[in-house]
Amino acid sequence: MKTMQIFNFPISVGKYQDYIEYIMDSASTGRSQYIYVANVHMVVEAFWNKSFSEKVRKAGLVTPDGKPLTWALRLLHGIKQDRVAGMDVLPALLKQSEKMQTPVSIYGGSDTLLSRTRNYLDRNYPRLCIRDLYSPPFRDLTPEEEVRTIDRINNSGAKLVFVVLGCPKQEQWMASMAGRINAVMIGIGGALPVMIGMQKRAPRWMQNAGLEWLFRLWLEPKRLFKRYFVTNSVFLYLLSRELVRKTFTRKFEQHEMN
Repeated sequence: MKTMQIFNFPISVGKYQDYIEYIMDSASTGRSQYIYVANVHMVVEAFWNKSFSEKVRKAGLVTPDGKPLTWALRLLHGIKQDRVAGMDVLPALLKQSEKMQTPVSIYGGSDTLLSRTRNYLDRNYPRLCIRDLYSPPFRDLTPEEEVRTIDRINNSGAKLVFVVLGCPKQEQWMASMAGRINAVMIGIGGALPVMIGMQKRAPRWMQNAGLEWLFRLWLEPKRLFKRYFVTNSVFLYLLSRELVRKTFTRKFEQHEMN
């Protein structure tokens, strides 16, 4: 898919259904790759961290999860882009996987989360081919544990792996597994607990207004205040700076032409 840059951060652009089809087609081939579902936090993380920025550039697909990213694409490039949020992509991919009988697995999250996920999937996607649900230790894996994890996922036969480790840990993990896990990996972060009813999602009007982050902040103020205050402020600064630069560049080019 075509990509456009936001502060040197590549975003895959297209219609919502194009992303779903790309992921499912890629999963059917068994080719190892990873998908990033990008929000403001991820863009700022890549701006600060060159190593992480390189991982983003090697992703098979980078979807515009956050509404502010679709606004930035319109302001900077004149593109009217669909929002491709993890909370919408997850059920869509599960539905397609059930229809196409694509084997899936879930990596990450607590035992409680995965137990409730199994019950939810059995009720709502009874024909879904679930090969594995695994809650790894909440620490860095040893080299031996890492090898066992790779073997476990590959031996399961899963072609689509949903990764639930939180940003940017899940993105770092997926990049390290590229070429080692024979499946498409996609980071779904907080989408899974919302889907199964363990957490609430913002009302539709807040989603459309780009205020979903504010709803999450209201739910988890201690954990998210610093993250949102810092990353949202940096994003607004970078966007303003880029808009000013484009304005001056355009005026200079017009002056030169005259």
